Amino acid sequence: MAKRKLIILLGPTAVGKTDLSLDLARQYDSPIISCDSRQLYREMCIGTAVPSAQQLSAVKHYFIQDHSIFGPMYTAGKYELEALALMERLFSEGHETLVMTGGSGFYIDAVCNGLDDFPPADAQLRASLMERLRTEGVESLRMELKSLDPDSYRTVDIANGQRVVRALEVCLMTGRPFSSFKTAQVKKRDFQIEKIGLTRPRDVLYDRINRRVEQMFADGLVEEARGLLPHRELTALQTVGYKELFEHFQGAYDIEKAKELIQRNTRHYAKRQMTWWARDHEIQWKEI
Repeated sequence: MAKRKLIILLGPTAVGKTDLSLDLARQYDSPIISCDSRQLYREMCIGTAVPSAQQLSAVKHYFIQDHSIFGPMYTAGKYELEALALMERLFSEGHETLVMTGGSGFYIDAVCNGLDDFPPADAQLRASLMERLRTEGVESLRMELKSLDPDSYRTVDIANGQRVVRALEVCLMTGRPFSSFKTAQVKKRDFQIEKIGLTRPRDVLYDRINRRVEQMFADGLVEEARGLLPHRELTALQTVGYKELFEHFQGAYDIEKAKELIQRNTRHYAKRQMTWWARDHEIQWKEI
């Protein structure tokens, strides 16, 4: 029997994963399994750069806009279980090679290695930290995280309030750095894993990010974010591209400043993605 294989096409935001994933999927007659923690949500379309309708119709996609921001919070642990169950079904249906693509490093690690045995959430502490996030903003929390766990501060998406809250919660609850839990034994998978990382020269990548944000504005990002403003406290909306516009709507700065901040924060996010993957020596990097 042929050995089952998962090819993961990863890389920073705007590097060009979508087009190449379509080519790979056609090559291996595979659907595409998305591992993007924000493209999951159907209410967040323009700001998360979901594949176009044409791209989605060209190849079957999974985990694209199949959850709601109003539903239960989606986690990497849930993704691990659902993605593995989906792959098992697809392999059993005759697929020998499957294609996964996305930029959520935590989700990719969950599929490849399994999640570490993090302590369960403390509801009271979580509520307290979420209230601080609401009243103080993410900056106060991430400075506290930087003090308690510099390693997590460097690798966690510190613009994502949910991620910062969870990391800080574990630090405060256990007295140990959140990063210290990421040392559990890797779980063995019954399929081969090949990771292909896409890169571009930094100036090229940053230009692509800037132009993508310009296109998002042309496509109606401001209107999309305005429609979500009443729900701005939801965890899923603590995301680059939305939170800057929410602050603009509240009068913090003008629309051009909002656009500049989205471009800057997206560039910072791309840098954090690369920092996360720098520790993974199994990735075969390819400059495009």
